[in-house]
Amino acid sequence: MTPRPNKALPPLRSFIVGGAVRDRLLGLPVQDRDHVVVGATPEEMLARGFRPVGKDFPVFLHPATHEEYALARTERKTAPGYAGFAFHAAPDVTLEEDLARRDLTINAMAEGDDGELVDPYGGRRDLAARVFRHVGPAFAEDPVRILRLARFAARFVDFTVAPETLALMRGMVDDGEVDALVPERVWQELARGLMEARPSRMFAVLRACGALQRLLPELDRLWGVPQRADYHPEVDTGVHVMLVVDAAARAGCVLPVRFAALLHDLGKGTTPPGEWPRHIAHEQRSVKLAEAVCARLKVPADCRDLAVLAARYHGDIHRAVELRPDTVVRLFERSDALRRPQRFLQLLEACAADYNGRLGWEGRDYAPAEILRRALAAVQAVPAGDIARACAADPAQIPARIHAARVAAVAAIKEAG
Repeated sequence: MTPRPNKALPPLRSFIVGGAVRDRLLGLPVQDRDHVVVGATPEEMLARGFRPVGKDFPVFLHPATHEEYALARTERKTAPGYAGFAFHAAPDVTLEEDLARRDLTINAMAEGDDGELVDPYGGRRDLAARVFRHVGPAFAEDPVRILRLARFAARFVDFTVAPETLALMRGMVDDGEVDALVPERVWQELARGLMEARPSRMFAVLRACGALQRLLPELDRLWGVPQRADYHPEVDTGVHVMLVVDAAARAGCVLPVRFAALLHDLGKGTTPPGEWPRHIAHEQRSVKLAEAVCARLKVPADCRDLAVLAARYHGDIHRAVELRPDTVVRLFERSDALRRPQRFLQLLEACAADYNGRLGWEGRDYAPAEILRRALAAVQAVPAGDIARACAADPAQIPARIHAARVAAVAAIKEAG
């Protein structure tokens, strides 16, 4: 919708740009539409009723649709990292100059009001070839673009990275550009990538250019570390973890579950080679490493807490069929399952993804989850209040009596099969 004409102003020249054009050409739903305005000033935009929202450069909200309209701009690198840029927005900046500052050719296309495609850098060609290719050398000035490309790889699973683009990314890593990324931005992009169709492809791209070793060295060192001989010997631990995160994605799991799947086995990367393929007490090491990653990346509490629980308890949960009732109850108590039952159910989802993270094992039933769900329901049904009242004469007995009743409830579930 075009704002009401103002006879004192020239016609507004605006173009839909970026992801909206890309997704339309791919036949995908268009979620958000961004616009670039050529030949206008901020004062003219205000006169048309647009509302300013940009801090670093002029961006405006359309008075009717509330979509974003940015003035065409160029940018110049002024300092290391993703924030070190100076922007220039003026009426003489052309559409082609604005598109030149974008990351990938498939994101550097525009569409006018008449539907004409503006594609100065071969984006449509690369869409057809399913290739991620950088627009120009300015790609190397912003390390966030490495993360964005990796995230796109997780979304567009049949695309490959152009060799020259991968070489440029490796150079950016070698030059230390990735080291300038702030934790919050790294987490933001990783979280978005984990929610895509095949998260493993994001980490494959980051490994290929060397960025994973700088951003998540705890994860990077899992490649080449063998699994236990009785578990999944045909792949190493890094490949296994990638299968696990993809299993969580196939199951439609929420972000905390996918993140827990990613970090559950970090401790295996610290097992001395002389002990391979055994990984004695790797859960304890996994917990410490997961806590360190979450602290460094400033991971939100819900993702952090579930990742730590998965690292600590996934081995116990896998053995639920053989655990004694008393051990099951202590697992519930130590994981705070009685106060946070929904989180415990998410923990079971992460463990199911771990179980299904094997070649050819997609979608198999995970027996421990069903057993522990039933056991948790039985424990929750124990009338703790009634037991406490019955022990009014000797309150010191209350914890032991409640625990015994919970153990009995789990024993009944196990006996019933």
